[in-house]
Amino acid sequence: MTVIEHQYLQEEELIRRALETLLRVLGPVETTRFLELVRSRPLDSVQRHRAWQDSLDKNAFFQQVFG
Repeated sequence: MTVIEHQYLQEEELIRRALETLLRVLGPVETTRFLELVRSRPLDSVQRHRAWQDSLDKNAFFQQVFG
């Protein structure tokens, strides 16, 4: 039985290769759009959390959690 050892790329090399691949395959405009998707999604969860907090009855919540 042969064991294959895998070595991970250094983070800087991984980022460089990934960006080169994205630019080559998608082009600069679509690469930028793709990278912006990652940044815009957390805002949705923050907005949902804030809406949940606004509708929260603090006393009822504490009663439910702490009894």
